[in-house]
Amino acid sequence: MKSILAVAKDEAAIRVLEKCFSATCKMTSVATKENAFERLRERRSDFLFIDLQILLGSLSGNDYKAALQPFWHLYPSIQVIVMSSQDMIREAVMAVKAGASNYVTYPLNPEEVKYVVESTYESLIVQSELDYLRDRFWQSDSLDIVQTKSLDMKQVFDKIRSVAPTKSTVLLMGETGTGKGVLAKLIHRHSNRKEQPFISVHCGAIPDTLLESELFGHEKGAFTGAVRRKLGKFEIAKGGTIFLDEIGTITPSAQIKLLQVLQDGIFHRVGGEETIDANVRVIAATNTDLKKLSDDGQFRKDLYYRLNVFPIRIPSLAERKIDVPLFVDLFLKKLNKTFPKEIHDVHPQVLEALKNYSWPGNIRELENLLERAYILESSPMLNPMSFPSELFESAASNMTSSTASFLTLAEARRRGIAELERRYLKELLAKNKGKIKESADAGGISTRQLHKLMKKYELRKEDFKSPMAS
Repeated sequence: MKSILAVAKDEAAIRVLEKCFSATCKMTSVATKENAFERLRERRSDFLFIDLQILLGSLSGNDYKAALQPFWHLYPSIQVIVMSSQDMIREAVMAVKAGASNYVTYPLNPEEVKYVVESTYESLIVQSELDYLRDRFWQSDSLDIVQTKSLDMKQVFDKIRSVAPTKSTVLLMGETGTGKGVLAKLIHRHSNRKEQPFISVHCGAIPDTLLESELFGHEKGAFTGAVRRKLGKFEIAKGGTIFLDEIGTITPSAQIKLLQVLQDGIFHRVGGEETIDANVRVIAATNTDLKKLSDDGQFRKDLYYRLNVFPIRIPSLAERKIDVPLFVDLFLKKLNKTFPKEIHDVHPQVLEALKNYSWPGNIRELENLLERAYILESSPMLNPMSFPSELFESAASNMTSSTASFLTLAEARRRGIAELERRYLKELLAKNKGKIKESADAGGISTRQLHKLMKKYELRKEDFKSPMAS
């Protein structure tokens, strides 16, 4: 049974919605956006009918996406239908363009309301069928990787699905740690070359003097130390895929040879004259702006255009925080297979901090942080004490206004007071080197109260003792 939440002060509109859906759906109505958030925290809703003026509230500049975002933050799949007066149809259309499913106008027409819900529901079914067919494209061992709630990442996977079966050169662009190597393997895994080698080369980790030899091989005697012929990565990858990570770091001479591979499909070993066919698909990756490098003369323009046949920009983890819980589950499964432990859950406080952290190191930083916590943890759940305290401080300071906007005033106050209290206790314990009595006296509380607060905020006196303390 579908669940519908209506947010409006217009009693006539509420009556129409109740008449339309009370017999077939779970129908609830509230008068304010804050009450809507409270209700959604308690129970999921499939459809949200909301008055346009209530939706926009006090937001300046008619930022419709910012107004809708808090609802999606609670339930990414909720279908928002805007209710608008006749003189605000233009604004209602803008809300739909920002992501709302549809709009209806006052006075509400029961037939129109029913049609909007039915058509939206039918579209959802069609989309689910399309998603199912798309999922059938992915190999079973790749299904965990392609799970995402991020619209940007869905577009990335759509592009990968399109380009993987071809032999086109792909350029992956994104910050360090965003998973470019994983996506390169995903492309190869779903290509016509999947049974052939996948060779990965980290160009930035190879000395300039050895890069050409590493990529294209060398003949015996080509240079000092070349005591025998060596096959290069392009030769080893014959029939398969070669992944060139940090492509922007390769030397000018290596750029010329790579251009020849992409342009003519041939290359020569260092010190050799034999022409070798390069039957290999090239996937390159960069964490720098190759176009800017080429404009500045630091990277060959003709090579840039040869590499940029099918560019895919990978969003940072900060741009897809909605996927953090998915990554946590994925990495926990991986760690449970690697270590003789079984940890399947994360403390809510930890998950909240992970969602609010800025992630300068992207997915790689998240994976490393979870592995460290996993090793330290002795219980079946990852608790705050297994993570660096900086995670929680940074997460609190980086909490965005969009996150705070869907909290009630009482909840925002509670969180603010809790964070202030936790920081105060940490400073108090640090100042007194973890000594309970001195800390309690300085704070004007009893030792019993201090112990209770330390337990609440999971603080240990041992963490505040100086190295010389006994």
